[in-house]
Amino acid sequence: MKHLLIVYHSQSGTNARLAQAALRGALQEEGTETRLLRAVDADTSDLLWADGVLFGAAENFGYLAGGLTDFLARTFYPAQMQPRSWVYGTFIGTGNDGSGAVRQLQRIARGYPMREVAEPLVLRGPVIDTALARCEELGLTLAAGLAMGIF
Repeated sequence: MKHLLIVYHSQSGTNARLAQAALRGALQEEGTETRLLRAVDADTSDLLWADGVLFGAAENFGYLAGGLTDFLARTFYPAQMQPRSWVYGTFIGTGNDGSGAVRQLQRIARGYPMREVAEPLVLRGPVIDTALARCEELGLTLAAGLAMGIF
């Protein structure tokens, strides 16, 4: 059985709703076990459990939101001690263009190493049904890709 970690930071609740949608999608795939955690509650053991990670965060001041940045900072060096890599995807709920957050996460992920397997999903403005559906599809895509051995 493959493992997918959905780890997110949400201050306003937007990314929490998007993460729940991604979880609904991932749970449709029976060949993957999925764990949903807030970035503040996740640690290195959660990352080491995972074969793939779906990151969710906001963009604050043109950068990746602090909660997810904190998770990455706490897990980076311990992960370096492990001879493995992960696949990942990203959703960014933002009022801005999201490009700064995406760029920052991509740069950090290369150092783990992590390989991006889906286009970053940048969702601007308030959460609407279309955004939730896109996150659900992203969660299913990562879970199914892991289960089928595509990633």
